[in-house]
Amino acid sequence: MSATVTNPFQHIVEPLDPKDPKQQFFNLSKLGDPRYERLPFSIRVLLESAVRNCDEFLVKRSDVESILNWKQTQSQTVEVPFRPARVILQDFTGVPAVVDFAAMRDAVMKLGGDPEKINPVCPADLVIDHSIQVDFNRKSDSLQKNQDLEFDRNRERFQFLKWGSKAFRNMRIIPPGSGIIHQVNLEYLARVVFKHDGLFYPDSLVGTDSHTTMINGLGVLGWGVGGIEAEAVMLGQPISMVLPEVVGYKLHGTPDKLITSTDIVLTVTKHLRQVGVVGKFVEFFGPGVAQLSIADRATIANMCPEYGATAAFFPVDDVSLQYLEQTGREPEKLAYIAKYLKAVAIFRDYNNVSQDPDFTQVVELDLSSVVPCCSGPKRPQDRVPVSDMKKDFDTCLEAKQGFKGFQVAPQHQNTTVPFQFNGKEYMLSQGSVVIAAITSCTNTSNPSVMLGAGLLAKKAIESGLSVKPYIKTSLSPGSGVVTYYLKASGVMEYLSQLGFEVVGYGCMTCIGNSGPLPEPVVEAITQGDLIAAGILSGNRNFEGRVHPNTRANYLASPPLVIAYAIAGTVRIDFEKEPIAINSEGKEVFLRDIWPTREEIQAVERMFVIPSMFKEVYEKIERVNERWNSLVAPSDKLYTWDPKSTYIKSPPFFDGLTKELQPPASIKDAYVLLNLGDSVTTDHISPAGNIARNSPAARYLTTRGLTPRDFNSYGSRRGNDAVMARGTFANIRLLNKFLNKQAPQTIHLPTGETLDVFDAAERYQQSSVPLIVLAGKEYGSGSSRDWAAKGPFLLGIKAILAESYERIHRSNLVGMGVIPLEYLPGDTAHSLGLTGQERYTVVIPEQVTPRMIVDIKLDTGKTFQVRMRFDTDVELAYFRHGGILNYMIRKMSES
Repeated sequence: MSATVTNPFQHIVEPLDPKDPKQQFFNLSKLGDPRYERLPFSIRVLLESAVRNCDEFLVKRSDVESILNWKQTQSQTVEVPFRPARVILQDFTGVPAVVDFAAMRDAVMKLGGDPEKINPVCPADLVIDHSIQVDFNRKSDSLQKNQDLEFDRNRERFQFLKWGSKAFRNMRIIPPGSGIIHQVNLEYLARVVFKHDGLFYPDSLVGTDSHTTMINGLGVLGWGVGGIEAEAVMLGQPISMVLPEVVGYKLHGTPDKLITSTDIVLTVTKHLRQVGVVGKFVEFFGPGVAQLSIADRATIANMCPEYGATAAFFPVDDVSLQYLEQTGREPEKLAYIAKYLKAVAIFRDYNNVSQDPDFTQVVELDLSSVVPCCSGPKRPQDRVPVSDMKKDFDTCLEAKQGFKGFQVAPQHQNTTVPFQFNGKEYMLSQGSVVIAAITSCTNTSNPSVMLGAGLLAKKAIESGLSVKPYIKTSLSPGSGVVTYYLKASGVMEYLSQLGFEVVGYGCMTCIGNSGPLPEPVVEAITQGDLIAAGILSGNRNFEGRVHPNTRANYLASPPLVIAYAIAGTVRIDFEKEPIAINSEGKEVFLRDIWPTREEIQAVERMFVIPSMFKEVYEKIERVNERWNSLVAPSDKLYTWDPKSTYIKSPPFFDGLTKELQPPASIKDAYVLLNLGDSVTTDHISPAGNIARNSPAARYLTTRGLTPRDFNSYGSRRGNDAVMARGTFANIRLLNKFLNKQAPQTIHLPTGETLDVFDAAERYQQSSVPLIVLAGKEYGSGSSRDWAAKGPFLLGIKAILAESYERIHRSNLVGMGVIPLEYLPGDTAHSLGLTGQERYTVVIPEQVTPRMIVDIKLDTGKTFQVRMRFDTDVELAYFRHGGILNYMIRKMSES
């Protein structure tokens, strides 16, 4: 927005450079308010946005005052608006967003409005990175074969996205094969400071992926939101947010020379989980920050969702500017970035204590206390020191089924199963590694750990070590720059010799696109009912996510991924046992081949240079020839193909009228599912393979598809018929009605055990509303709008849980599904709820934020819960039946 006379803060607008009076900025220092310099740097970014966008309508002067008064108001659930500078999307969430936009255009036209009003008004970048799978590995042509398959499987989706890039203004598509969204964002898309429409202002964003937070490592404030919330931002709506508490995280000390940034982030993740930072900002400060590279900071910021914070902010400093120079940003931009941020006091010197702002709470980490570690076997916050891995896995084998338990009977804990692979006999046992993937922007954006992996591979080959051929090894970098410096430094050939060939540029194994395991391996795992292991340099390892046949999955640094691949098992103590016996019969220990931080930094200084970044990114939008030759329609309204199994007009707006319908109570609802704690979005709306015996598979079969053409749930998010059938289709879903893991439930009126979709369909045929009972942290994990859209389509009117993950709660609100929360001290157990009852949720005509309402059971019992509509804006969305309905009615008014 340009500076206009309607803005009450117009008087603080001035030129950044007197020689160029047309380029101006809102000089927050001229507010003359001593509270400003005590604000956390992250809150200063929120304040600047409020000041610049203040129009006394969407953003009011009182909002600016609330932010300035952060120290007093932070704990009072004060609501403020925030208008991010831009939006980023990946294709799994981007396709349904563009589908929604296309359907919204149709709906606006039906209501008599102008369909072209449905158009992004702030810049949106969509990076296609989630579609590629590891179908081929360990061969020099694996990359090309995987990319060819990606295009063959997803041509229809890609054509649709290309239509979107033409039909909608302000939307840029980064083609497949370019890299991972957050790494491309860090290395290329990030502006740090915008220079637009005559104004300088801080870069900020929201993204339809929970790991959008990675960009905070570069000093750009951003976080993940649901796809439907992002769509509203793209259409010009501010985000309504509760002014967050800010936890100051002080880093000091020096990490040991053998420690990687992955070890630091897994330590931070566990620590902040214990502190409790859900819904809060974390802002890093202290002399230890200055020792961390931007890649190190970005790794820590990337895993922000795993420790539960909204954002993990590292304010811009001199190291940030050096990174921008290293990644090929123009000198002119570097000059105005530094000048602007210093002018508005958002530039940081981490060694200057006088710059330390006020925080809600301060916690500290001594970097010298960090030890090499992994996390698992089922959650990213369950850190395990490498020295304890063997003991910890053995404990998990025996422990009761849970986050740290597999409940394997004592007589089966040492089961071994022989099998044949490529004419040789091998042995699998509990803890055998069958997937080893260097994957994910979390780590592949970081040259130190990638070069560390390369140097370890070199030393391993020189020591006569190898990786067993049945282990599915892969390397999927987050950008072409990684391949560039791995080759230039000479380590790529050693990675290839160990089986870590480049298989694609995308998220791949990290999001469950790990592809099939060799059939003999699957048969051996199944025969022995083995707890096989996946080891990956990713950020998520929830059950059923990485691969259906790897029940134990550990997050680790890229060098450790290679180490466990060589060892072939996670049941090893690297300090006491050799990693392997080499070809000459000699014992080789991990310490013999582990590179030091100094070795890695020397190679990094020599080979990670600006020209690499410039060469890769100058041609990023035109380098993919298949994308360039893809023909797409250019009409402003999309012509839906009724034969398509990928792109389908969704039913969300069927029967939508201009007039509002008053909210009604939910009467005599049945419980569709009775769930426990930490139900993730992977449980609710899987992204991976479509099981052959699932409702989605049956639907696709009726449309003439064979299993090899099913693709993944993630790739079919443009088709509501597939996604509704995929809702709660995770094979690891634990429903208390059944007391076992299965994507099924009991149809209570008949007592039949059915697939969840089939049961929901039965209820819908009887016009019966549904609810879901859940425990703590419902909806944790990836930002996934289909985890709200799917339940909506199943007829679920409300979720009753002990607590919610932030993004998922807002997604439920966005779809008009009511998030209900037990009052403190109450649980399903304490209230004696079995889920067999029928529930009436009494919703009064006048609803207020965080209102307490009654639930009446058919047993005669009544109890109270809180409706988690946290702001007036969320209530407005609820009254309209969801955020998209609200936007359609608004766009149809004139």
